[in-house]
Amino acid sequence: MERIVTVITTLDNREILEKIGRHLIGMRLIACIQILGPVKSIYRWKGRVQETDEWMGLMKTREGCYKQVEEEILRLHPYEVPEIVAMEVDRVLPAYREWVLVETSDPHTA
Repeated sequence: MERIVTVITTLDNREILEKIGRHLIGMRLIACIQILGPVKSIYRWKGRVQETDEWMGLMKTREGCYKQVEEEILRLHPYEVPEIVAMEVDRVLPAYREWVLVETSDPHTA
């Protein structure tokens, strides 16, 4: 049984994050994106502590789509090293799982 994963990325520009989400949904690589924020990110980058207000995108997809999702985020994301983290979902409502699987499948084979 294919697992569902949540992919997280952050960006300091909500509009670009929305474009990435719409692009991935259009390609049927994710079922949805939830955009939260702004969130305060405090991190060390190139030897200095930075603080940035960012937006967080939580995307739901199937495990088999992860590599393509990662590649598309890398292609579209303006950061030199974007956050791209995937977490396997241990438990999920069966109907929600089925929805994610249907929305991330090839429409010609579904």
